[in-house]
Amino acid sequence: MCKTKGIRALLRWDLNKFLDRTLPLRMRFFTVFTSLVFLLNFTGFTQKVQYPQGYFRNPMGIPMELTANFGELRTHHWHMGLDIRTQAKENLPVYAAASGYIAAIGVRPLSFGRFIIIQHPNGLSTLYAHLNDFAPAIEAYVTQKQYEQESWAVELKFTPDQFPVSKGTFIAYSGNTGGSAGPHLHFEIIDTKTDRRLNPLLFGFSLPDEVPPVIKGLALYDRSRSVNGQSPRPVALKKSKEGYTLLAGNTFITDLNQISFALQTFDQVSGSTNPNGVYSATLRVDGETQLAFILDSIDYEQTGYINAHIDYRHKQQGGAYYQHLSALPGEGGVAYHLIKNDGVIRLKDTLAHQIEISVQDANGNESVLQFDIKTNNPWQGLAANPAKLPTKEPTHFTPQTAVKLKKPDFELDFPAMGLYDSLPIYYRRDLFPLLPNAITARHQVNDPSTPVHLDFEVRFKPEKKIAPELKNKVVVQRSFGSVKKTKLATWKGEWISAKFDDFGYFQAFVDTVPPLVNLTGKGDTINVSALSRISFTPTDNFGVIKSFRAELNGQWVRFTNDKGRTWVYRFDERCPYGTHQLQVTVEDLAGNQTTRSWWIKRSPYRPPVKKVIKKKRRK
Repeated sequence: MCKTKGIRALLRWDLNKFLDRTLPLRMRFFTVFTSLVFLLNFTGFTQKVQYPQGYFRNPMGIPMELTANFGELRTHHWHMGLDIRTQAKENLPVYAAASGYIAAIGVRPLSFGRFIIIQHPNGLSTLYAHLNDFAPAIEAYVTQKQYEQESWAVELKFTPDQFPVSKGTFIAYSGNTGGSAGPHLHFEIIDTKTDRRLNPLLFGFSLPDEVPPVIKGLALYDRSRSVNGQSPRPVALKKSKEGYTLLAGNTFITDLNQISFALQTFDQVSGSTNPNGVYSATLRVDGETQLAFILDSIDYEQTGYINAHIDYRHKQQGGAYYQHLSALPGEGGVAYHLIKNDGVIRLKDTLAHQIEISVQDANGNESVLQFDIKTNNPWQGLAANPAKLPTKEPTHFTPQTAVKLKKPDFELDFPAMGLYDSLPIYYRRDLFPLLPNAITARHQVNDPSTPVHLDFEVRFKPEKKIAPELKNKVVVQRSFGSVKKTKLATWKGEWISAKFDDFGYFQAFVDTVPPLVNLTGKGDTINVSALSRISFTPTDNFGVIKSFRAELNGQWVRFTNDKGRTWVYRFDERCPYGTHQLQVTVEDLAGNQTTRSWWIKRSPYRPPVKKVIKKKRRK
């Protein structure tokens, strides 16, 4: 599984299978036809794909303003749509961007929250996420299904005749559910057949933009060796009426002979200072195009390759985003459109060579950086010495080769293409006494400043014998600093196994401690008459709550769980005035459970009357 497994599980919607079952044959032909038209229109290198203009309307009833665009840089992924401002408010009406039918509805904590997918007859679909509530008929249907499935998180599919919509049909209220950090509408355009997300700014929305991208920084890398472990070498820039150039003069002189560049750049639209992602950047050497990255369409299966597109280590250490103008050896070909080479510049003489870097936004506005570069140490054409992997003890991870690391009580299986560039293996076994409940030593493999693309497996041999009844209580924890991730262990003979997607410290524990859950209040019966809702935030010693279940008078009751930690029940007709028994059961990753019950009382709330004390008049 790849680095984006968690993202895929939360975000990926397989409309392709649904399409094959429900979409008429003529619509599938039309999808293929329009895809061919898109490809045929892509004649220039950075020319934008010609998608239908004006087919989609603004899904909001207010002028479109963005807080984020397609391709904006995020942790472990590119942003896959538009974040549309909702005037810092919730519950504004959301409308269908074009005619079609609601094909899917979902509720996903820590992700889209409440979302809708509409399928359109032109082979495209649109997604609307972080919604507070659906339109009344849809809301009633979803609530019914949640109670049938006894689950807040649901994934529902629909046939064309269940919820057809016209362009401009009211479908939902905007909100702040799921992984949202503030009120807005997340909007995506999807190629229904391929499930690829397309750049919505290529569809002709009314969004004035005459502002070219900003080139804020340039960095140099020594490409005679791996970029892993390197720090960017900043090159100061200045801007003039003619464009961007070097602050120290027009020619950059270096002793390196194999180099690559990375940009610190962002885009803005007219009337806004909000920094957005750029659409493309092209590298030319002596007037010849070498390589470009173009963010026109991305699949959620591939979005983790952003970690090959940026200087991950620099960003993790608190630096700015630098976007590589070269394709690393383990990059998956998602953003980069190779023309001549991988973007690595090999200087074979001492002459000055012209460098031109052009950055564009989706509206065609362009900024250009030009300068000359020369070396005092020409490249002789000698192949770089690749890290050799001895048969007994490997010394490096490399993108092309799988690696097996074996120690007496620890093993690691690392897959090929699990890294973007080579990396020396660092391993250490801690010698200090075992932590409480630990059953293995703590083993370190490198650190998380190097991004990992594919899951790797770690295995441990326990330091002590584990009772059979405790084997299903074993968890494996990866830690580094304050960041921890815990997985349920799998037994392979006498060895413990788990998979992770980051380097760091690894150790196994027996977990027999149940989670904690409390309700604020005193006495045998808690009066909640003054409240509109009740909430629980369970805690666990390993920080993982696997399941939460609440029952009111013996019947499942829906607690929402948008943000992942807190479960909330807003009082409705299922909890009328009177006294009720509320029971909550929470379970952690190791299967430890806690069940608690309370009596709660609801009655019409009357605010306390403030006594007015009249002051006596002085005679």
